[in-house]
Parts: sequence; C-alpha cells; structure tokens
Amino acid sequence: MRHNDQPPAGRLPVFLIAFCTVIVLLTTSSCGTPNLPGAHSAAPVPLTESHATTAVPVLLYNGTGTSANDVSAVEAVLSNLNLKYSTANTSQMEAMSESKLASYKLLLVPGGNSITIGNNLSHDATAKIHNAVVADGLHYLGICAGAFFGGYSVHNGLNLTNGVWFNFYADEFKGIHKEVVTLTFPQSSKMDMYWQDGPQLSGWGEIISKYADGTPSMVEGKSGNGWVMLSGVHPEAPASWRTGMPFKTSLAADLAYAGTLVTSAMNGTSLPHY
Repeated sequence: MRHNDQPPAGRLPVFLIAFCTVIVLLTTSSCGTPNLPGAHSAAPVPLTESHATTAVPVLLYNGTGTSANDVSAVEAVLSNLNLKYSTANTSQMEAMSESKLASYKLLLVPGGNSITIGNNLSHDATAKIHNAVVADGLHYLGICAGAFFGGYSVHNGLNLTNGVWFNFYADEFKGIHKEVVTLTFPQSSKMDMYWQDGPQLSGWGEIISKYADGTPSMVEGKSGNGWVMLSGVHPEAPASWRTGMPFKTSLAADLAYAGTLVTSAMNGTSLPHY
C-alpha cells in the first residue's frame, strides 16, 4: 500500500510534511504482492441481485486504487467464512445511493493506494459512504490503504475518525516497504503478520494490537452509529506473499485471525483491546 496524507493545518511542521510528500513520490510499491495469483474464492453476488433474492451482508470495494491481489485475498477469506458478498468498482460506488450502502452490514476496503482510491471517487461518493456509516450504522473495515482511507485525508478520505489522520508505521522511514512484523495483543500470544507500507493508527479508537515500537497496528471504535475497524497489516495475506519471509506464525493462524477481524467488523463486536 502506498500513501501518506498531510494532516490538518497545524498538525505537523512544514518540513515533515514535505519529507513525507517526497516519500510518497519516490516510492512505487503498493499493498499486496504484484503479479501473483490470489487464492481461490467463490464468485461475488452481482449488485443487481444483492438483497433481491438473497441477503448479502458484505460489500467489498474493488475500485480504482485497490490492489487486485488483496481483493482476491479478502475474497478468499469471505468465501472461507461462507459469507455472501458483492463487489463495487468506482463507477458502481458512485452510482450507489446512501440507502443502498446502508442495506449492507459491512463495507470492506482492502489494500492498494489510498491516495488513488480517494482521488478517483467524488466528494459526493465519499460523503455518501461517510453518512451511511455515521448516520445509518453501516460498519467499516479498512485494511492498509483502506485504513488510511477510513481516516482523515486531504485526498478525499472518509474521515470516520473525527479528524484524526494516520502516518506510516516507523519502518517506512527506514526505507523498509515490506516485511514480517510481530504484533502484540492484550490477551493472546504475539503473532507475525505481513506488512507493506501500512499505517500506524495512533490517536483514534481502542487499540487491538501493537507493533514492536508500541504504536497501534489495529484499532476499533464507534463512528456515529457505525462500527469501524482498521488494520495497518494484512492478516489475510496468502501463502504467495509470504515466500522467503521468516514467519513464526502459521498461515492458518493468520488467516483465521483475518476471519475474526471480518466477522467482528461485520457484527460490530469489540475484540480484546488495551
């Protein structure tokens, strides 16, 4: 995932904003691993059929700026959970009414490039999503770029965090763009998960897990009437993304946690937090 947004005026010194902007311009990677096949998943329910003949609880955004590989990884998790879902691309999201959005239980935005995601949606579209969450109670799960996009952003973010913006996890500024990170949880063992240019999520919500430096890697909280969960890492990462990387946590355990994250977000259920 590639992204770094400037905060509201006064939040950071100008030199740091300029430095972060240079990082964005020089880096070309994105969430997920390019040119690798995703895991097998069931076909999504077409939007024209959603809720007409069967209940579809999850809407997965796969529009411009999202990573096709991460979309596939998330679809595999949804299929493993036996959850029906529909996908919406950019034009379909633009055309969707607030009431249609609110008919789903969960909107899921995967990894990719959050600047591209936001800049390719109109302000009307992001306002509809924001209102569907805050006013109508749609739940939201953002992974990596989706987490950035869910926060405050000058690049047309959803601002489900009451003005809080997110910066990269610190290893980004060491020139690292993809690695295994060891996360700590309040009531369980440590877990290794895949990280690629993801955020640290300081300043909003309850902390579900932390990076090695103590900054939040996953958070949760209410946004108006909606329930929001944000992850700076990829528990849904398939085996192909892990090649040559020293994971101590099994693929099965990480994918199981991805399933927990999805079901908790969909049902508005709080996970153990600090």
